[in-house]
Amino acid sequence: MNPSSNLFLIGPSGAGKTSIGRRLADHYGLPFLDLDREIEEHTGVDVSTIFEIEGEAGFRHREAIILDECSRRTGVVLATGAGAILSAESREHLRRRGFVIWLQASVDQQLKRLQYDRARPLLAGVDRLQRLQDMAERRNPLYAEIAELAIPGHNERVQRAFTRCRTRIDEHWQRLQPLPT
Repeated sequence: MNPSSNLFLIGPSGAGKTSIGRRLADHYGLPFLDLDREIEEHTGVDVSTIFEIEGEAGFRHREAIILDECSRRTGVVLATGAGAILSAESREHLRRRGFVIWLQASVDQQLKRLQYDRARPLLAGVDRLQRLQDMAERRNPLYAEIAELAIPGHNERVQRAFTRCRTRIDEHWQRLQPLPT
């Protein structure tokens, strides 16, 4: 039923890319990859350490390399980092190598979901509301540029969000199937 061998999840921090992505991978019988974990595995250090030593530019360079590697695989569900779409080359890789799903979340939803999260370098020690608004303004047009399916966020538990997401994906793919002759 899937017109593409890969599912790529994009969207802002707190949208549920990892939580929903794991469930989608289980449902469709595909391996799950989390881009940030893949970066950590390749470098041997966590994302925060990369940001601390190399800054955002160094991290984004590494992210683009690993995204290229991961997106070349066949039959995977890949949860990207929220900023992975900042690179035009990465956007093109995602667009050409899989089915891109934009998990949306409003800034208010992000604030609520990330209120206890202190591991995200771009949100450390700053006005989170302003930072999230700035990121949304810059990134939302890039998400929209490559998304084949956008799924609005709701205030719901992960299992319910997964079920809603899976249903929307299946409905979308059914519409893409040619009618029998």
